[in-house]
Amino acid sequence: MIQKPYNGIWPVAPTPFLPTGAVDYDGMKRVLDLMVDQSVDGICILANFSEQFLISDAEREQLTRVSLEHVAGRVPVIVTISHFATDIVVGRAQLAKQLGAAMVMMMAPYHGALLKGTAQQTYQQVDAVGAVGIPIMIQDAPLSGVELPVPLLVQMAQNIEMVKLFKIECAGAAAKLRELIAAGGDAIEGPFDGEEAITLMADLDAGASGSMTSGLIPDLIGPVIRSYLAGDRQAALHGYNRILPIINHENRQCGFRGTKAALLAGGVIGSDFCRHPIPPLHDDTRAALLELLKMEDPLILKWGQ
Repeated sequence: MIQKPYNGIWPVAPTPFLPTGAVDYDGMKRVLDLMVDQSVDGICILANFSEQFLISDAEREQLTRVSLEHVAGRVPVIVTISHFATDIVVGRAQLAKQLGAAMVMMMAPYHGALLKGTAQQTYQQVDAVGAVGIPIMIQDAPLSGVELPVPLLVQMAQNIEMVKLFKIECAGAAAKLRELIAAGGDAIEGPFDGEEAITLMADLDAGASGSMTSGLIPDLIGPVIRSYLAGDRQAALHGYNRILPIINHENRQCGFRGTKAALLAGGVIGSDFCRHPIPPLHDDTRAALLELLKMEDPLILKWGQ
């Protein structure tokens, strides 16, 4: 396998809330410390699994400051900057760079179900962020509803110097990763899997060099990726098959609430409060998740005990 400059496991940090609904900044620091101890290669903040759509602009800026100051260079930090308005995206990128972020992640511009940027507008927004001078990960996520065809992604990679990484989590991710890597060559410096690693083996076989998972079990997923990249596909396959029930339950039943449920059970945070209109995790769903987790003994369940 051709080694890519960006690789490994770069999970998304959840945003903990107090029972009052306020952001738990002390809890956020503990989450980040746990993730470093989970042997991650980087941490992403303010992503969809961080509940960025439930966080105010002021909270977002404070979380950026607190996270970067607390991680303090122990691992690289990616700051998500997605927004429909290009000026706001650029401003978020400038703040991230100023505070020492390693890179930024962005989806295509969209707002709601119907307001979507065209291919040209998407390229222009990414180009404007590129002028800030910080590496960019393009997130190809179904949440945006914006199609990002491979020729557009390759054009960005080849013509916008700061576009380095691509997180592909659309339907048929492996096929798209394979096509992207073949068409873009060396310009695709970090082809990443996403969506909680639900298609990780297929994506690694297609050429992915890393994955952006949730913060639930990166200590168990990381060895799978490292084994694969080291050339031991059988060890990777064996490890992945062992933890796939957890990944499946998280992806299909829990969503971002799964990590918080485990963080609470492990004493990392004191509350897994969900801001309205997100409903709390059902007790049966929580119990099934914890049952699966206890079989594999991940760090998240014992770090805070």
